[in-house]
Amino acid sequence: MSNPSGVFISAPSSGTGKTTVMLGLARALTEDGLSVQPFKSGPDYIDPAFHRAATGRASFNLDSWAMSESLLSTIAAEATGADIVVAEGSMGLYDGVAKPGATGHGTSAETARRMGWPVVLVLDVSGQAQSAAATAFGFRQYMPDLPFAGVILNRVASPRHDRLTRLGMERAGLPVLGSLPRRGDLVLPERHLGLIQAVEHPDLEAAIAGYAAFLREHVDLSAIRQAAASVPQGAAGRLPPPPAQRIALAQDAAFSFTYPHLVEGWRRAGAEILPFSPLADDEVPGADLVWLPGGYPELHGATLASAGNFLTSLRKHAENKPVHGECGGYMVLGQGLTDKDGVRHEMAGLLGLETSFERRKFHLGYRKATLRADMPGHRAGTVLRGHEFHYTVILDEPDDPLADVVDAEGTAVPETGSRRGHVTGTFFHLIAEATT
Repeated sequence: MSNPSGVFISAPSSGTGKTTVMLGLARALTEDGLSVQPFKSGPDYIDPAFHRAATGRASFNLDSWAMSESLLSTIAAEATGADIVVAEGSMGLYDGVAKPGATGHGTSAETARRMGWPVVLVLDVSGQAQSAAATAFGFRQYMPDLPFAGVILNRVASPRHDRLTRLGMERAGLPVLGSLPRRGDLVLPERHLGLIQAVEHPDLEAAIAGYAAFLREHVDLSAIRQAAASVPQGAAGRLPPPPAQRIALAQDAAFSFTYPHLVEGWRRAGAEILPFSPLADDEVPGADLVWLPGGYPELHGATLASAGNFLTSLRKHAENKPVHGECGGYMVLGQGLTDKDGVRHEMAGLLGLETSFERRKFHLGYRKATLRADMPGHRAGTVLRGHEFHYTVILDEPDDPLADVVDAEGTAVPETGSRRGHVTGTFFHLIAEATT
């Protein structure tokens, strides 16, 4: 199977401006009349919503650590019908884990190479000139078989700075596809888990339109289109099946971290998705399963604690039917949540979990979980791959462990998830069942 030609936006590290380039490029190409299919390499669940706002097409994650070859091909097939693919990497181009997972170490370079999308390397050249070429040249040579389109220079201080930096790139034999002047107003708002959510941006459409105008002025869009390429993919299969027929899915500013390929797989298999908002104190819709995704409940503790309709109907549902929570959703299923100011808020009380955002500890990384008990959509003994990213500390977790959980290097982690009656929860976000 062949997918449309594409390019892969990456960088030497986080914070270099690749998301701004991604959104501006995707929108500019869309404005030119192209159907642009966005993708995100790695487990980031925030950026795809920004991609969708820029292109009008749903964005999907591609993850070489968590996904099998079959699933990668299936998700790549989402580009069918598009004119061009624009994919965005995570962290630095070669950043991943020490031990491979389903198909690799989870690096952006692996995704770009497998899909055949040439890399556009976004370089923050502030504080250097010709020396930036040494960095770019090293990234180009580190994986010689990686398709490489060229570089975009970012945060260029002056015409002289631009000229000197280009001289270095010319000496290294690296095409310069654009040069972006330094502008402090092009930074997306952030909080403790990265970018704010797309739905919370005060004027996202104006921001993306501004990025597109900026890219159009300073980047050679024609050269980028000409550099786009791809390789044939394997046969597409099916996306992961739904865990129930009727799924009540919490969706608002406190519950929004769902992987697009999972929810799309549920819909295509005929499941009925019933969205509701705990923050608006909606009652849980009548469903076979309640699914509480991750998000930012730690920022809305008082509102959730006072959401009587939501909490009462959630407890009623849990008497006879399954409820599952991931990360933030898991926290809300617990007894209480202490916010950053040290104020404790009563939660649903369906699990024994007690958590605190006041006593922060950084948790980040891939997870491999072997289920000790059933959870919605998966039987005991199943091995799952997922990702954990939060700052919350568990103060008490007396319920039965849901799974034996290890990180990407096989080291056991204490966040095992919980189960009580019909209720289960995990701190990791499910990506896929493990095939090996």
